[in-house]
Amino acid sequence: MTGTWTMGLLRRRGGRLLAVSVGIAVAVSLIASLGTFLTASQQTMTARALRSVAVDWQVEVQPGADPAAVRATVAGSNGVRAALPVTFARSTGLQATAGGTTQTTGAAMVLGLPDGYRAQFPAEIRQLSGAPSGVLVAQQTASNLHIRPGSQVVISLGGSRSATVTVAGVVDLPQADSLFQKVGAPVGAQPSAPPDNVILLPAATFARVVSAQPAATPTHGTRPPATPLVPVTTQIHVARSAPLPSDPAGAYAAVLGASHNLEATLAGTGVVGNNVGAALDAARSDAAYAQMLFLFLGLPGALLAAMLTAALVGAGAQRRRDEQALLRTRGLPPRAIGRLAAIEAALVAGGGAVLGLVAGAIASRWAFESSNATASGGLLGALGLSPAWAVIAVLFGAVIAGATVLAPALRDLRHLTVSHARHAVGRARSPWWMRFGLDLGILALALVVFWVSSSDNYTLVLAPEGVPSISVSYWAFLGPTLLWLGGAMFLWRLATMSLTYGRGPMARFIAPLTGRLAKPAAATMSRQRRPLTRSVVLLALAISFAASTATFNATYQQQAEADAQLTNGADVAVTPAPGTPLTATATTAIARTPGVAHVEPLQHRFAYVGADLQDLYGVHPNTIATVTALRDAYFQGGTARQLMATLAAKPDSILVSDETVKDFQLHPGDLLNLRLENQSTHQLTTVPFHYAGIAKEFPTAPKDSFFVANADYVAKMTGSNAVGTYLVDTSGTNQPAVAAALRNTLGTSATVTDITHTRAAVGSSLTSVNLAGLTRLELAFAVILAAGSGGLVLAIGLAERRRTMAIISVLGARRRQLQGLVMAEAAVVAVGGLLGGALISWALTQMLVKVLTGVFDPPPSSIALPTVYLTVTVVTVVAALAAAAAFSARSSTRPAVEELRDA
Repeated sequence: MTGTWTMGLLRRRGGRLLAVSVGIAVAVSLIASLGTFLTASQQTMTARALRSVAVDWQVEVQPGADPAAVRATVAGSNGVRAALPVTFARSTGLQATAGGTTQTTGAAMVLGLPDGYRAQFPAEIRQLSGAPSGVLVAQQTASNLHIRPGSQVVISLGGSRSATVTVAGVVDLPQADSLFQKVGAPVGAQPSAPPDNVILLPAATFARVVSAQPAATPTHGTRPPATPLVPVTTQIHVARSAPLPSDPAGAYAAVLGASHNLEATLAGTGVVGNNVGAALDAARSDAAYAQMLFLFLGLPGALLAAMLTAALVGAGAQRRRDEQALLRTRGLPPRAIGRLAAIEAALVAGGGAVLGLVAGAIASRWAFESSNATASGGLLGALGLSPAWAVIAVLFGAVIAGATVLAPALRDLRHLTVSHARHAVGRARSPWWMRFGLDLGILALALVVFWVSSSDNYTLVLAPEGVPSISVSYWAFLGPTLLWLGGAMFLWRLATMSLTYGRGPMARFIAPLTGRLAKPAAATMSRQRRPLTRSVVLLALAISFAASTATFNATYQQQAEADAQLTNGADVAVTPAPGTPLTATATTAIARTPGVAHVEPLQHRFAYVGADLQDLYGVHPNTIATVTALRDAYFQGGTARQLMATLAAKPDSILVSDETVKDFQLHPGDLLNLRLENQSTHQLTTVPFHYAGIAKEFPTAPKDSFFVANADYVAKMTGSNAVGTYLVDTSGTNQPAVAAALRNTLGTSATVTDITHTRAAVGSSLTSVNLAGLTRLELAFAVILAAGSGGLVLAIGLAERRRTMAIISVLGARRRQLQGLVMAEAAVVAVGGLLGGALISWALTQMLVKVLTGVFDPPPSSIALPTVYLTVTVVTVVAALAAAAAFSARSSTRPAVEELRDA
């Protein structure tokens, strides 16, 4: 009996089984491929975090401890590849003479580097000019002293002690914040900025400098009094090679545990500054946001695939009840009928699993273009799928099959008699949730949750420093989930009411398709409102999934581009070498380079506000927006256009950071005196400004405090119009080619960067993962789900109503009228689904972007609308509906006698 039944299912119901298997396969492939993306992206985040760290650990030797002993202990620790001592001393100031004038700085840091340091830690120091070895000065120090390779610098060590060294090169310290950190101090106690003046010495030179004696000659032949040596701090800089888990959270926990183990071994003689742990700490937050993206954007698609499968199964529910009743009439016990239902569920689950894994592997390779970072061997690894997520996807598919095929059959066996199973006449009641208004309550609750979760003090992902565990507020999922669910239920209510009470308007709407059968057709659709409403709601949910996913991804890409442009400044940025401004010929060459549309000079100075030194950017407010995007979200106190207009109309206006406004209690119009270096005197001079607004972000500016002012006013007050960076607009095309041409033209006189390379290296590690592949994957599945929800469900629903069509034919309806009736149902589903989906997707997108504010840095000032994709989706859905209607209309031309005989 079992074999006969199975063969009969495959032979007579093969098409229906295939359709249900395809629905399950969509859910399986979506979960498997998105899980693969999540696994690969976490690996990418971990690798990127590890690459971003120049020195893994900075172990500071505590007072009284032996540096050599501490170094030996560190070098012998598990996983340590290199351990080199670096010495730090404080200078009271640096002095140099250049161009007939003498410049003196404030306090400076003097570092002693051992031989081989740059080879072991190449990312710590970036060469700008001169020799890579010998005495090196930081870029800002060279600018403050107006020195270059070959200049002499006097290092003051307090009292009359000093030493003179000859500069060999000028360097940049990309990771100065971590290099000069206060090891062991909490975040709030760390220095707000690295030292302004830094000089790097070979270890032997450092020892000579810090042991320098006073220059004064003793009188009466006596020796000078003993002078204490300059206080020296020693750090052991560590490079590790221990393998780490691919997950950022696991890697962070491993590194944190290793650092604690080393501190315990050192027994108070050393404190570990865990730089790699700090990088992984940030990466684990981004990994948590990647999980948010997976759940927000992937889970609705999987649930929608399950709903689609349930709709496909539900369309044949009455036929399945009739078959069960027939089997029971012929004496088959309920237990045996349950086994037959289980066989059907197993067939669709197995078919869906196989189809889904194959489709998931193809989709992953197509979307992510790589399978190397996904799995560890085996058949699934060879397919490019994560084994763990593949298993989860198959289990999810089995749950769908059990819930949609097996569970209804078992329920009918328990609760329906044979006569009830064959009973097809009755008045359908409204669902209980419609009678109690549950949908309205869910929508109201969604708004309340959204209001709470989008408040200013709400944190979606919380990663406390030094704590291995990370806190993710999954409660934030409740708002979008309730909105999605409540919107679907409310749309069900509207569609049911429209089909029940709107026969007149509906008859007029379908009259061009059905002719004189418009009123009977409207009455027929009203009686068949349940399957029609189901089709409308499924199509609306599919459209909302496609539209909200596409809009979110487009907004994400827009903000990732904005992040890259903030860092690079424009399509291409040209930064002259420190202390050597570009000649007029060079600046003209930049503008004449093929592909360059416009060049905008940007001043970069350093200004003192009180005792705090901050970056100051001089801009031409009327033209700065032609080369870089100035978004309203970057500013406070006015829009970008308004504040630039203020700088143009009132040259002494200035934009400051929010932190500076709070620290100095500024109000609009307040006088703000800054001290800037005067070009003619090389001394600090007071320049008055008036506070006009807040700049939270600005192209090329750091994340912390800075100023934005009118470049002409700055040049006038300081006697210098020196340019810090040339922002080059290439109209958004050929940035790498233009950058390469400028490098060939300018040589070593300037550093040239382009946004293409910057885009892959900046921002959160979340923006560095293959979001383009994720976008392709999600949008492809969204179109498939939308087409299936519209076309496939409608086609199967119409196929189940062939008997109704046959009766209408017997009553005298012509073939064209029957075809018009079919097309009318398709039109009702299309209009209702598209309008409902557009409304739900609009609300869902607004909520997603607001709740996931932590993903965006800076936050978006507007939501990007992917019009091309949305147009393609609508066209695909309409085409699927038209194809389903055309297929059903052709089936409706079958002779009515044959249809009634088979029914």
